Amino acid sequence: MSELSPAVPGVAAAHPVTAEVGLRILREGGTAADAAVAAVLTCCVAETIYTGLGGGGFATYFDAATGEVTCLDFFVSVPGTDGDRRAGPMVKVDVFFGGVPQVYEIGGASVAVPGVPAGCGEVHRRWGRLPWASVVAPAVALAKTGVVLPAAQARTLVSCEPALAYGEGAAYYTPNGKLLGGGDLLFHPGLATALEGLADEGPAAFYTGAFARTTVDAVRAAGGALGPRDLASYQVRETSVDHATLNGYRVRARHDLSRTVDTIAALPERVTPVALASALRDQGRQKIGDTTNVSVVDAEGNSCVITTTLGLGSAVWLPGLGVNLNSMLGEGELITADLAPGRRMSSNMCPLVVIDDQDRLIVAAGSAGASRIRTALIDTLLGVLVDGLDLASAIARPRFHVVDDTVHAEPGVEDADLSALADAGWTINRWSEMNHYFGGVTAVGAGGAAGDPRRGGVGLLLS
Repeated sequence: MSELSPAVPGVAAAHPVTAEVGLRILREGGTAADAAVAAVLTCCVAETIYTGLGGGGFATYFDAATGEVTCLDFFVSVPGTDGDRRAGPMVKVDVFFGGVPQVYEIGGASVAVPGVPAGCGEVHRRWGRLPWASVVAPAVALAKTGVVLPAAQARTLVSCEPALAYGEGAAYYTPNGKLLGGGDLLFHPGLATALEGLADEGPAAFYTGAFARTTVDAVRAAGGALGPRDLASYQVRETSVDHATLNGYRVRARHDLSRTVDTIAALPERVTPVALASALRDQGRQKIGDTTNVSVVDAEGNSCVITTTLGLGSAVWLPGLGVNLNSMLGEGELITADLAPGRRMSSNMCPLVVIDDQDRLIVAAGSAGASRIRTALIDTLLGVLVDGLDLASAIARPRFHVVDDTVHAEPGVEDADLSALADAGWTINRWSEMNHYFGGVTAVGAGGAAGDPRRGGVGLLLS
């Protein structure tokens, strides 16, 4: 085991503005939790292609003083606990991903109980130091002006246009009949009002307060099942923490749908391309994965990693509030046989931390990318912990992802590795360019902070 230095203070995110807000909060004396919450709320303004107040997510927090790792689940729950409403049919839309059409379902019936406001509130309550209003304030200010759409996110929008620009979303994503491009202003009228309510009333605004009735009425008018009891009974949950060892370092995270930590634990001592392909093999799951991640380490060595998502977005917008609700009940790969009203849905999201044998934080990381989250995170950790790469190089290096018997490979994957995979019986699909399909890691760790170039991510250090 080669010894790595502890993680340095900094912020990594999928949008420059998101990272800048997180860094500003750290400079103002905020904790990793303060900065991560402020950054996530900024995502709800600047990265609405990926996430929003109507979505859900997970947080992993590392306490440097105790070495304790805590995982919080604020993902979406199945509605219908009110028992007086049945969901109507969903709206089918075709989304092209990797040149292949995929059917998604949106509309009111796709809306599950959102968790982002409650999750942000709970992370701040447990580990925040600055006043709540101060943490929300940067997102409020940005919502009043709008934020420039990066080129990488504009490319994602091209794929997701059928869902995001459906109905009311057309006014936001295709103003004047033209799809937003890189450098254009992304602006949602009313979103500042929603965030101001969140600042004033706290998360309760969305569950029992000013916006709860608006949410129920909007979903039910669109044929959904969400009711007032679903919102009022929603709670953030603390979940168990999985453990694995990679080259002597301990990886800790929640137990996700793709079993990321279990996969790491089962890796052989010598990880060949064929062994890695076998470990990462997916069974036919290819969904696009509109998700984003924020990773923060503060000056005390604490870290907070938060991953959130809207699915594709249901196209059910809260009137006058600029909030698109999630479409998680329309995400086929997340529909399991045990779903029932009040049940928390499953997810591939896996915000994680890596700790050395002295309980020092080495890496704090998370990723977007649906079923590719596991692939992206494991490849990054292998790069840093095993191959000796710096964080930025590990995130940026070409990846391959395995679905059934096919290895999907980015340009730059070594020819020798692909030949070995082909000889072992895998079908090789060479992609023509680096693509957001292969995930979107943002991480802070030994020597730096970095975002994924596939999604225009950035890393900023606290100086």
